Parts: sequence; C-alpha cells; structure tokens
Amino acid sequence: MQPQGARVSPLATSTKKVNNNICYIEAHFRSAQAFLPAKNNSLTSYIKNMDLFIYNTLTRQKELFKPLHAPHVGMYVCGPTVYGDAHLGHARPAITFDLLFRYLQHLGYKVRYVRNITDVGHLEHDADEGEDKIAKKARLEQLEPMEVVQYYLNRYHHDMELLNVLPPSIEPHASGHIIEQIEYIKKILDAGYAYVENGSVYFDVRKYNNDYHYGKLSGRNIDELYETTRELDGQTEKHSALDFALWKKASPEHIMHWPSPWSEGFPGWHLECSTMGTKYLGEEFDIHGGGMDLMFPHHECEIAQSCAALGHDTVHYWMHNNMITINGKKMGKSYGNFITLGQFFTGEHPLLTKPFSPMTIRLFILMAHYRSTVDFSSEALEAAEKGLERLTEAYSRLKKLKPAQQTTVQVAGLREKCEEAMSDDLNTPIVLSYLYESARAINQIYDGKATITAADLEELQQTWKLFVEDLLGLRMQEQTSSNDEAYKKAVDLLLNIRLEAKQKKDWTTSDHIRNQLTALGFNIKDTKDGFEWSL
Repeated sequence: MQPQGARVSPLATSTKKVNNNICYIEAHFRSAQAFLPAKNNSLTSYIKNMDLFIYNTLTRQKELFKPLHAPHVGMYVCGPTVYGDAHLGHARPAITFDLLFRYLQHLGYKVRYVRNITDVGHLEHDADEGEDKIAKKARLEQLEPMEVVQYYLNRYHHDMELLNVLPPSIEPHASGHIIEQIEYIKKILDAGYAYVENGSVYFDVRKYNNDYHYGKLSGRNIDELYETTRELDGQTEKHSALDFALWKKASPEHIMHWPSPWSEGFPGWHLECSTMGTKYLGEEFDIHGGGMDLMFPHHECEIAQSCAALGHDTVHYWMHNNMITINGKKMGKSYGNFITLGQFFTGEHPLLTKPFSPMTIRLFILMAHYRSTVDFSSEALEAAEKGLERLTEAYSRLKKLKPAQQTTVQVAGLREKCEEAMSDDLNTPIVLSYLYESARAINQIYDGKATITAADLEELQQTWKLFVEDLLGLRMQEQTSSNDEAYKKAVDLLLNIRLEAKQKKDWTTSDHIRNQLTALGFNIKDTKDGFEWSL
C-alpha cells in the first residue's frame, strides 16, 4: 500500500566551430579501424553464413554469436530510472541496442527484447542507504510516485520515438514484479548467500566469493576492494561494506513499500534485472546489455545474485556501450552536467549553438563505435549535421537516377562490405564510411559524369534503404509542418520563375532572383533537369 500524497499538475564551455566539419567525421572513421579484426582474420566465411561477432565484456574478446535456441534470441537491456527527462547519456544505450535489435532481425533471428523500467528501489548515489530517487521527486513535487513515473516515462517514450528507437518486445516495471523479487530472495537465502538483519536482507559477498568469483565481469579483485573500502565498524546492519541490499526495511517516511516475510519494505536496485531477466528470458539467455557505468556494481551484483539463486550463470554475452562525456567527465544527472534530449531538439542550453534534429543526434552516436568514448561538443554535432545532409542529399539523388547501358563507377559489393562491418561487432563508423564513399559515385552519376545500369541501380537503391533506413534507423525524410511545405513551395515558385526567365534569355530577372536568394543564404545549383536548392 502506498499513502496518498497531495496532487498537483505535473511538472561545457562553448566551443569554437570547426572550419571543415567533414574532418571530424573522417577522424571517427579512422579511429574505427581499431575495431576491425586483424588482416589474417577472414570475414568472408562468416558473412556467407550470416555470422555475427560481438565483443563479450565477460571474456574481453570478440566471439562468434551462437544463440542458445536459434532462431530465437533473448536480449535484456537495462532501461532508465524514470525520475527526470532523458539526456544524451540515455540515448546512447537506447540507440546502440536498437541497432543490435534491428541487425539481429535482419540476420533472420526472432528476438525477444526486454528493456526494464526502474520505478522503485534505486536510491540516491546508487547506494543501500538514502532516499529513493523517484520517491524524493514525488515528495518535492507533491505527487504520487507513480505519477512521477508515468509522466517521465511518457516523455522518455516520446524522445525514443523521435530518435526512431524501436520499442522493446517487453518493458517490465520493477514495481510490477515485487512478488517475483521476494521469491528470488528466498532462493538466495536458501542457498546460504544472504542474511537477514533487522528486517532487511543483504547479499553476503565474501561467502559468495568463496564458492564463485565476485568481480569476474568488471575485473575487480575482491581483496583489493576490501582494502580500499572502509569497514563499517558497526555503523550499519551489513556484515561487510561490499555486501548489498536485496530487501530493505522501509523507514516510516518511505513512501513506497510492500509486505514481505522479513518486513514492510522494498527490493534492492540490483535485484529487479536478475528477476525480470529470468522471468521473461529463462534461467539462461543470450545477451545482456547496458552502459559501461553499470558494469560495477550493478551488473556484477546481477551475476552474483543469479549464480547464488540458480547455481549457474544466466547471461552468455555481456555487451556494454561506452559513455558520453563532457570535457572528459561522464554525462549524468548525478554530476549535474547533462543536457536533456528536449534541450538538444530546441537548442535551449548554454553549451548548444543551435537546435539539433533527432536524426542528427542519432547519427552523432552512430559515427563512433559503441565501445568508444564520445566527448560532446557543439562542433561534433555540427559535423554530424553536415554528415546527415550529405546522406540525405545523396539518398534523394539516388532515387532520381536514370539507368544507362553500362556502369562507369565502382558501386559493386557495397552490401557485402556494409554487412561485413556490421557483423564485426556493429562497426557503424565503417558502414558510414562506405555509404559516404558510394555517395560520391551517386553524385557523379547525378551530375552526368558517370552512368549506371538498371541492375546496379536497383541493387544500390536497395542497399541504401537497408543500411541507412532499416538498420542505422536514420529517417531521411523528416516530417514537415504545413508552414514548411508552403515555404518550400514559395522558393520553388521563385526558382521556376527564374527558370522561365532564363529560357526567355531575360538574364536581368534571372540574375536578380538568384542574387537575392543567395544573399539570404540559399545555395542554388542549376542542373540538366532544372534546379536544386538548399539553405
């Protein structure tokens, strides 16, 4: 039961511009070479069999992906704690594992993708003491906790839709699985790896480590952890500072609490993922993903809980995206250095020089390999914006190309090269480099400097649609308002008047329209079929 609360209505330093934004993009492509396999590793053999290699954080190496129950794949990804608006750091795992979700489906797998929503048990500073983040927000705003959850979850879903992130197969809430979490705790207690103190239940890390290996995911050494962690001297109920809560007895002022065999309380933060992953994907499943910042202690504790309760590991492949940083420091709510996605879309933040579209944000994240750190700057976003413009223009031109008797540019093998890069641990920077390379060929054909056969044109069009739209998830045609449409038609009308003037050899009128539009910032290009313009 939850008490009723009062109800009210819901609620980096500027950087200099880069002279040549394309250099930034090319730098990302060069850095991505580090993620390619050595030259003596053949990619051709596994591409023919549609094989996929992914980096397993647990083993610290790329491994051939072999699902437990092909063609079915189970994938669990840690979702947000919904007590505030999503920021760029939330967008990166969402886009990274959306990419994996799309590519697995492209390879023919039937994927059950579970992404949880944390709405209880996540205390301040990711600790075992302190106030629940959502409960604190509810108290400050005089709302019910679930009002806070629903409000920010709606906004998170809206941001994900704008970023073209596909919804997961299942989106379970921690608060909706209290019974399952209590049963999971009972299993750990029965196995002897937890203890009860004053109504709370704690995981016994030292005892667990005697039988298993606490720290195998993160590479932490438990002896070093004990040396660097201050002992508690009886200040808390925990036997050791490394022990973590499975169930916490609720203090009188704690808003969210449920009955259990041990006390009226709430589950620990780490428990929900072990419980819900097992419920929806089984005692063993293929992939668990999340941000690198979750590797320790969250994912390390998940492994410990699962081994303690079930007697074996649950996850076969652990995947982690790296962080978004600002001036070298992780972007996050707890650091106070975050920029919300809404602020990116409106440009309303001191570190932003302008608004950036959702597809610019998506491309910005895809320009770097998911395991590399990305340092935010406005100049980097402007580079992504330029890159998106190049892709959009090339894609638009590709659809207008006319076939000829022969192909005089190199376009063969694009699909195979892009699949090779994607199957090598989702190497999106390399995929993008191939697409930009083919964009130059498209522009040559469009400008009449090269030709392409009907068969090659069809293959090129299909490959661009597959990788640009279906797999990278880039929307090439943003929705426009009626005002935007009217504005575009007005510009087209002026340029058609100019075209008619040119045909009548009325150079004065023709030059006047061109000069005036150029002065306003329009780029106008005459083509054999008429004209093109951009702003």
